[in-house]
Parts: sequence; C-alpha cells; structure tokens
Amino acid sequence: MNITNLFKIAMKAIGANKMRSFLTMLGIIIGVSSVIIMLALGTGSKATIMQEIEDVDPGALNIIPGPDYEETGGNWLPEYSQTITQADYQKILEKNKYLKAVCPLVYTSGQFVNGKNNHTGSVQGVNNEFLDINGLSIIEGDMFTDAEVKGSAKVCIVGKTVVDKLFPNNADPIGAVIRINSLPVRVVGVLKSKGRTAFGQDQDDIVLMPYTTVMKRMISQDYFDMIFVAATSKEMASLAKQDVTEILRESHKLREGDIQDFRVNSLEEATSMVDTVMNILTLLLSCIAGISLLVGGIGIMNIMYVSVTERTREIGLRMSVGASTADIMSQFLIEAILISVTGGLIGVLIGAGISYLARYILLNFTEYHILIGVEPWTVILSFAICTITGIFFGWYPARKAANLDPIEALRYE
Repeated sequence: MNITNLFKIAMKAIGANKMRSFLTMLGIIIGVSSVIIMLALGTGSKATIMQEIEDVDPGALNIIPGPDYEETGGNWLPEYSQTITQADYQKILEKNKYLKAVCPLVYTSGQFVNGKNNHTGSVQGVNNEFLDINGLSIIEGDMFTDAEVKGSAKVCIVGKTVVDKLFPNNADPIGAVIRINSLPVRVVGVLKSKGRTAFGQDQDDIVLMPYTTVMKRMISQDYFDMIFVAATSKEMASLAKQDVTEILRESHKLREGDIQDFRVNSLEEATSMVDTVMNILTLLLSCIAGISLLVGGIGIMNIMYVSVTERTREIGLRMSVGASTADIMSQFLIEAILISVTGGLIGVLIGAGISYLARYILLNFTEYHILIGVEPWTVILSFAICTITGIFFGWYPARKAANLDPIEALRYE
C-alpha cells in the first residue's frame, strides 16, 4: 500500500475521534509551547545581559579587593575587603602603560529626602570617568568636575527612579538640594534611563557622588570597594591586566608565591562567566519544560494502545485482504507522528505568540527590557523532538498492531 493511502487512513482515524485526538495532542502542545517559551526567555535574558555588557567600554577591567576564594580555601576574612587603597590608585595612575581611564568606587546606601518625599537607594562614590567606562550618559545637567572630586564637593548625579521618587509632577531636579542621610547635596545631573536588568535589578535607582565626598563626609572609609579601569583598546586589555597586576603586586610588596590579595577581572572573563551561567540556566529551564513533552508522549502511547484494542477487528480484516505487517505498522506509526507533529505545530504557534506578546509587554509597559525572541533553531528543534516523540511512543503500539494474528483479530469482540 502506498504512503498516500496510509496517510488518508491515518487522517480518517484521527478525524473519527476528534476530541480524543485533541486531548492527546494537548500534552504535546503544552510541552512544545513550554520549551519554546523557556528557550526564548533564556536566550532573551542572555542577549539582554550581553548587550548590557557590550555597553561597557570593551577594554574595561575591574580591580576587586581580596584573593580568589580557591586560594583561601573558601575562607573570607574582613580585612580582605580593605586591600585596595588610595596609594594603589595613585600608583596605577602614575605607572600604567595601557590605560585611558581609571575610576575608584566606594558604595553605600542612603535615605534620600526632598521636602516631604523620601526614598532609600544606592550611593556610589566615583570620579568623572565613571560614565565613559560603564557606558552611561547624562540627559540633563552635567557630570561633576575633577575639581569637585578633589574638593569633596557636595554634588550628585541621580538616576531616573530617584528623580521619580523625589521630584514628582515633573519637577526639575537640576540645582535642587536634597539630603542624603544628613548631608545636603546639590543635584547637578540626571542619568539616562537604563531600566531593569534581566535579573530585575533597577539600574536607575542610583545616586553618583564624588568618591572623596562619600569617603570623607559619609562613611569615613580610607579604602576602595573597587577600581574600574579601561584599556586604550579591547586588544590591549590583556596587556593592561598584566600591567595593573604587576603594579599592584609591587605596591602590596608581594613576592613570588604569595597569595594575591586582589583580583583583576576583564570584560571577556565576565562575558564568558555570564555565557556559561545563562546556558546552564536555559538548559535547566528547557529540561523542566521537556517533562511536559515526556508526559505528552506517554499520552500518545496510551491512546495508541486504546486505538489498537478498539480496531482489532479492522486490523484483522485488512490483513485478511492482503495488508502486510509493514502496512499495519506504518498506519499506526503515521497516526502517532501526525498527532505529535500537529500538536507540535500548535505548540510552536502558541509558544511563539506568548513569547512575542511577553516581549511587547515588557518593552512597552514595564522597566524589564528583556530581548525575548524565538530563534529559528528552537522551532526546528521542537519539530525534531515532536517527530522523535511520535516515533518513539508510537512504535510499540504500532508493532503490537502489526503482530496481531489475523484470525484471532477477526474473532475479537
């Protein structure tokens, strides 16, 4: 019997039990749509994070206090957080060969007050090179000057969230004096909004101040929480990392074999780490969603078993008029594949529709700018999985039907 006739017979059998066929497809529909959505969310989150990283200077390096956890056996001592000092900063400025920008960082939190409005948020003490290194820009006002940094001036740059909380009704924040804890500070600029990260962190809930002001007037701290540096180009980043490491080892009087009490991380290392983490997260989400496909496949096997039992006499009759074992097996296998692939097609449409709807809502009505999108390979993968599911779970019932004894099948009541 040719393949066309087998497809017609399979379609007729499926059409004769529309509701049962649809309910069988439902497990596949839910499974495939879940896989599509999870993969879209995973790849979209990864793309969003990578874009955020790309906004940073491509030659950026982070100098972080304390040794690697592996070198300390996982033991972290309080003094490890105080190993990057003002002296280190000055030596990096004086001796570096491959850097175009150096920015120290200290951070704390504070209560921001403007009249009756108040808000609690993050305060970061930086210099005027912070914006260029981290891909930030100002939409109103100006960045504080180098002279204001040296003079520990009481000025600040605020993010959009802080503006919304402290200056409702579109009040102009530029020139206004707000209190951060008990310190009066004049607003000189407003940062361009960046929205939330893929992990939900509000990047606009921030106040930038001269690091000298934060260290002297707010937290009485004489060490840095981090130092940002930027190499002259992406290609020079590895040389810059080596150069900075040598400067700091000399500054800290470290000898060969001593545990290094600081870390210098490159943007490439951060990108690689994020890539690894997001790939693992996407795989885990997809595996969880794939459980629905497994349940759907079991449903196909169950229904095909029922179908074989119900149509035993039909199978016997077809065998008695010349249908071969291969014909019978192909008929039931095609039915299983049609149910699986049709459910997969509907699942892809539903999954893609929900993914793009979620993207539209996130980009237009929330602060979560996650670049959700359905990649072509995820659709191809879904169809491949559906076909394999149909073959895998339909083969055994089809084989059982093909192995029926024609005479016993005709006698079946």
